[in-house]
Amino acid sequence: MLQGKKIVLGVTGSIAAYKSAFLVRLLVQSGADVRVMLTPGALEFITPLTFSTLSKNPVHSDFTENRDAGTWTNHVELALWADLMIIAPASAGTLSKMANGLCDNFLMAVYMSAKCQVMFAPAMDHDMFLHPGTQGNIEKLASYGHIILQPAQGELASGLVGQGRLMEPELICNAVIDFFHPNLPLKGLKALVTAGPTYERIDPVRFIGNFSSGKMGFAIAKVLADNGAHVTLVCGPVKENIQHAAIERIDVMTAEEMFQTCDRIFDQMNIAVMAAAVADYRPSTVADQKVKKKEPGWSLTLEQTIDIAASLGKRKQQDQVFVGFALETEQEFEHAEAKLQKKNFDFVVLNSLRDKGAGFGTDTNKITLIWPGNKKMEFGLKAKSKVAEDIVTEIIRLIEK
Repeated sequence: MLQGKKIVLGVTGSIAAYKSAFLVRLLVQSGADVRVMLTPGALEFITPLTFSTLSKNPVHSDFTENRDAGTWTNHVELALWADLMIIAPASAGTLSKMANGLCDNFLMAVYMSAKCQVMFAPAMDHDMFLHPGTQGNIEKLASYGHIILQPAQGELASGLVGQGRLMEPELICNAVIDFFHPNLPLKGLKALVTAGPTYERIDPVRFIGNFSSGKMGFAIAKVLADNGAHVTLVCGPVKENIQHAAIERIDVMTAEEMFQTCDRIFDQMNIAVMAAAVADYRPSTVADQKVKKKEPGWSLTLEQTIDIAASLGKRKQQDQVFVGFALETEQEFEHAEAKLQKKNFDFVVLNSLRDKGAGFGTDTNKITLIWPGNKKMEFGLKAKSKVAEDIVTEIIRLIEK
């Protein structure tokens, strides 16, 4: 999302300076080239080594690189290099300097030389933030056209509770993405994606499950987020990892846990993609201790798990886009079309285990999209990242309809 973007990050003297390390990591993971500046006050809270390691660039805190050699850092060059300057956290002192043109450190010299947009995220105690002087400085900076990222409410380092917490790094990264991509088709929308298997416990060491890897669901979550959506990814036990500022991951184990999570948030969602391979049955009773091998045979009594998609489908609103998956081994189209109607999906993504390269655990997939009215569209074998793009393209079409 930020590939090729050049960002200068200024870190000032605030206890929240440690959060800026997380921000650098998110920006770099999103593709940005990040250069970090630390004020003398910031050096009291966090080291340059942390930022140089995360950004893979030198960190600047002074005009001179080597006093004995007389080498210096060109603040004008750095200021003109940047596509965006962020000051996070922005302390009360730095806000005052920015508003009144006081240039007494390297960060301020870069700020006063910058031609790019400036974004700042205040962080300080509640009373300091509400002080007329601070509020006046923020208003003045807003009049310069700077972007203000308002601090959050919560417990502060002083022990007080109020407004003054640094906006969370994920939200700052989202604001940066919005700045560079203001017209993303899913901007401002919320999406739910389920992924992976569920494990239904037999005893403390055994379970009933399936071979789902979660790769398809994770790929869909990423493409939705890349198109501007804030994604809640609810996933069963998987080895997949994802780092994206717009993706919140919630790990669950069982079908019941997945249902409880989805049930709680579904009504807030604009989009829901049910890509998880949820177990249809679970043991009727779960043993407290490991079942020992005694008899030559062992019978389990199973009961149905709740049908998550069917339950949510009953509550689907007209303005929600609801997408299901059908993994079949026989009578593929008949079973997929039945699922489409029963669960109130807008469309179903069908893939067959009979297609080589499709199904669980692979990096590729071959799908057919099925809509009401017996409308179908088949796609060839592709990487799951590309399959996700095809699916999200249809979601966007329905959103914009």
